[in-house]
Amino acid sequence: MKKSLFFLPYCLILFVTNLVLAQAPKKIIVENSDFADVNQLEVPDALLLIGNVRVNHDGVVMTCNKAYYFQKENYIKAFGNVQMVQGDTLFLNSKYAEYNGNVKKAYASGDAVMSSPDATLVTEIINFDRNVQEVFYDTPGTITNKDNTLKSNAGRYFVNQKKFQFLTAVTITNPTYVIKSNHLDYFSNSGHSYLFGPSTITSKANYIYTEKGFYDTKKNLAHFLNKSYIRYDDRVIKGDSLYYDRNQEFASATRNVKITDSINRGIVKGHYAEVYKKLDSMYVTKRALAVNFVENDSVYIHGKKLMVTGKEGNRIIRAFNNVRFFKTDMSGKCDSIHSSSKNALTKMIGSPILWNAENQITGDVMHLIGNNTTQKLDSLKVLENTFIVSKDTIGTGYNQVKGQNLYGKFQDGKLHDVDIVKNAEVIYYMRNEAQELIGINKNVSSKINLVLEKNEIETITFFQQVDGDIFPEKDLPENARKLRGLVWRGDERIKSKDDIFPPEENEDNDKIAKATQSSKAKGDIPMKIRKETLNYDKKKGKK
Repeated sequence: MKKSLFFLPYCLILFVTNLVLAQAPKKIIVENSDFADVNQLEVPDALLLIGNVRVNHDGVVMTCNKAYYFQKENYIKAFGNVQMVQGDTLFLNSKYAEYNGNVKKAYASGDAVMSSPDATLVTEIINFDRNVQEVFYDTPGTITNKDNTLKSNAGRYFVNQKKFQFLTAVTITNPTYVIKSNHLDYFSNSGHSYLFGPSTITSKANYIYTEKGFYDTKKNLAHFLNKSYIRYDDRVIKGDSLYYDRNQEFASATRNVKITDSINRGIVKGHYAEVYKKLDSMYVTKRALAVNFVENDSVYIHGKKLMVTGKEGNRIIRAFNNVRFFKTDMSGKCDSIHSSSKNALTKMIGSPILWNAENQITGDVMHLIGNNTTQKLDSLKVLENTFIVSKDTIGTGYNQVKGQNLYGKFQDGKLHDVDIVKNAEVIYYMRNEAQELIGINKNVSSKINLVLEKNEIETITFFQQVDGDIFPEKDLPENARKLRGLVWRGDERIKSKDDIFPPEENEDNDKIAKATQSSKAKGDIPMKIRKETLNYDKKKGKK
């Protein structure tokens, strides 16, 4: 029993002793030296090593021409052709170096060069902390690999992650572009860059600004957030989230998208867009809106889908599904729109309706024709089942003109001269200067010409086979005061640029606005490192 009681403290002491020994710093081992000496005058308390010096400490091998080895401190100073090697992952060359075996930290100076399988760093001073496997420098340095050259005033390299981190001015130079940032993480194996804070990417093709972004320098693929935009010569693309493929010159944008065309004086908005620069085309959806500046005014066009194609001078805008547009003196609706800048022709296709001043105009096919010289709206063509309707200025009746085709001319953005041809019919409430009703003009003819002034019909001229008369109000019953096919759609009229959006798209827009505000409230959070970055070497090994 006494023997057992004695054995327990002995085991405890042995365990603690082994634990202390295990945690004790390993000694630097001298593996080779052509000459060794102790010179208390030149280097007190140090072992002088000269010629083909090679020492080893816990997996790091150091070679040099000359070294002072302080055995008690487990510390070494190395001179001339110094190289420290850690496995096959890190090589550190310099003119001078120090290494502390107790704290496992190294210092290298004088044309210091750190090499790894993926990159090489050249600077004046390099520090290496083996405990956390980090290399850092505070002197201007240049990093090169197969694809890029990086220059910065300071940086840090995380050996296990193969990641360089820069918190001061850094520049990445590629044959195609230049990246500049004050906070950039660069993974040397994958070529992946993570930018945080004001950063730019400049090339012959475009200029990119971002405050939070990812760029794959090998594949030329990118994802940008936070106040980001891509600027071409004539176009700027903005959005809460931007995706970019430099090889294809393709960009897509999500949420709060805005594309500005400086040459064609237009803006396209939406919550999703795709831009193909090489094809001179863009596609926009989710509350899509095209704004064009003409005649000192703006034309707003909305459709569920918008497509813009072609170069300057030959640009085509297409809008699909429940299209609506608004201009100060004109608005309209149809199923789709096809607008060509080359011939200044806008086709309203599928149940078109146009409101100009107080006139409602309908027909099977409707063409708005501009003048490329004056940049103004010139004329209107309506084919098949043409109808012009306006409310009587005082009464409850309607002024109506009906026929097969309509040909109209604009003056200062308003219809001024209109011809209704073939099977023309009219019902018009005639009033004197005191706005007293004189009678109701009801006529049929082969052709009718209208001249409008101040949004009202000033003169009506009937041509060929005229049949009709001016009736006193009491002599024309209510059922005879409407032409066949009349449908008054005043409640559908688009009276402002906000009216062009249907309710469901406004609801989606409100949700996106709340999500945007919520994202801003979270503050500036660095972009999360992607799985393809972290697993790059694993995937590379599988190939």
